[in-house]
Order: sequence, then C-alpha cells, then structure tokens
Amino acid sequence: MALDGNAIGGLLLEIFAAEMTSAEATCATCGAVRPVADTMVYLRGPGTVVRCRRCTSVLMVISRVRGLNCVDLSGLEALQVKAASA
Repeated sequence: MALDGNAIGGLLLEIFAAEMTSAEATCATCGAVRPVADTMVYLRGPGTVVRCRRCTSVLMVISRVRGLNCVDLSGLEALQVKAASA
C-alpha cells in the first residue's frame, strides 16, 4: 500500500535537518518535477522506498543499518529545497 510523501516527513527531517516534504524532486527517469509530499512511499520493505507518481521509478531508498540512515538518491536528477518565506 502506497502512502504519500508526507508519511516520511519526520524521517527526512532527521536526515536533512530541514523540512523536505515541500522540496521539489525531479525524477531522473521521466523528468517530472513534484514536491516530495506528492511521491508514493512504501514502508513495508527492508527500507523505505520512494517512487515517482508519474512513472513509478524509484527516486530514493532509505534504510537503517547499524543505527545509521543510509540514503540512496540515485533516482533523483535534483532535489531542491524551497527558500523559506520571510
């Protein structure tokens, strides 16, 4: 069962020390640009898998190994954090 990217907001905050659900993720396969909150997230595997909503390619995989978060972002062409509004 897929959840949206908001399901990993806390995990991404722990990893990046910034709010990342509003960051724009660019899929390296199809070029779709969408907020991380609009991705499809699967939590039941050996790690957390984040997929592109348009083409279903894997964008990122997050696994916990020996207490460390291992992050694979190879499915992303870019991950751009939006600047905070003043």
